[in-house]
Amino acid sequence: MESSQEIFEKYQIDEEVGFALPNPLEELPAPYDEWISIAKNLPELIDKNELREKVDQLKIHSTDALKDHKSQRLAHLALGYITMAYVWNQGDGDVRKVLPKNIAVPYCELSEKLGLPPILVYADCVLANWKKKDPNGPMTYENMDILFWFPGGDCSKGFFLVSLLVEIAAASAIKVIPDLFKAVKNEDQNALQKALCYIASCLRQAHKEFEQINDYVDPSTFFNVLRIYLSGWKGNSQLPEGLKYEGFWNTPQEFAGGSAAQSSIFQCFDVLLGIQQSSGEESASRFLQEMRKYMPPAHQEFLLSLESGPSVREFVLSKGDPKLRADYNECVKAMVSLRNYHLQIVAKYIVIPSNKQENKGTGGTSVMTFLKSVRGTTENFLLRDN
Repeated sequence: MESSQEIFEKYQIDEEVGFALPNPLEELPAPYDEWISIAKNLPELIDKNELREKVDQLKIHSTDALKDHKSQRLAHLALGYITMAYVWNQGDGDVRKVLPKNIAVPYCELSEKLGLPPILVYADCVLANWKKKDPNGPMTYENMDILFWFPGGDCSKGFFLVSLLVEIAAASAIKVIPDLFKAVKNEDQNALQKALCYIASCLRQAHKEFEQINDYVDPSTFFNVLRIYLSGWKGNSQLPEGLKYEGFWNTPQEFAGGSAAQSSIFQCFDVLLGIQQSSGEESASRFLQEMRKYMPPAHQEFLLSLESGPSVREFVLSKGDPKLRADYNECVKAMVSLRNYHLQIVAKYIVIPSNKQENKGTGGTSVMTFLKSVRGTTENFLLRDN
């Protein structure tokens, strides 16, 4: 296993912000500034019902001049926002089934370069959609903002920034992964316990950050406004065949909307702790595998590299040391706790506002069934006393 420095470089992970894009760009040069301008004014354009007309008037721009990763990510984010807005517009059921070629062609070209699908994914709206107000200030909600907004006032900021802060808190633990594997290889229980304790504390901090969602996101606005713009066109009755990307593909394509399941960080800890979601409900495991395709390729490769590493769980089991088991269990419990909390949040923000027992998430799954399955499987991996 490489050192943490090598891991960060090889898999596009940042020491401070983990899988998030460090210091994203905010502007692009001409002619791409047209995209940024539309994306920045989305709520107003949608409100005046001028958005689609504005998009229809755009010229097709080649993406060849977008050479560096950060420029490409900003363009992908802006085009993702514009696409969601174009398809769903005012959220009143007037849905477009064709994305015009002046936006579809550059969006699909760019998506191919980045290895991401042409739909707004978690890697866009959470991981690349932020800035600090005071560049020298801390990574806190008060000192941060998002680059682009959907209708619904501060709901976008609350939802995306809290998600980012959860991600960053959990990702602090990435730097001890080499220590973890080295400890297993050298059979160094002390080093392993130290690494496990650190991971558990990072996961507990992520839980604390997650609680801020109640302060900043209104359930009714989230359910009735923001959620519409995060919906994809896979398994969606409003776009049963998917979306046609004019000028790029001849047939409509189906893509899932942004979902927390597209975050690499929690899949990363499942792998590290040997929590195999495949031992739970088959569809939950399939969905999580499917969601990996929505992650940046470097992060997908990182998860694969972890899967080929030594098994921490097997090592803990083989030692039969109660203290070591307890430290391992603290990590699993922290994961269970986060997933429990996620269920409560989904109940508050989706199930209750919808007055229905079952609901599809923006990723297209039956959200409560999926989350309960993932939580149940996680719980089953606690090491019981013999």
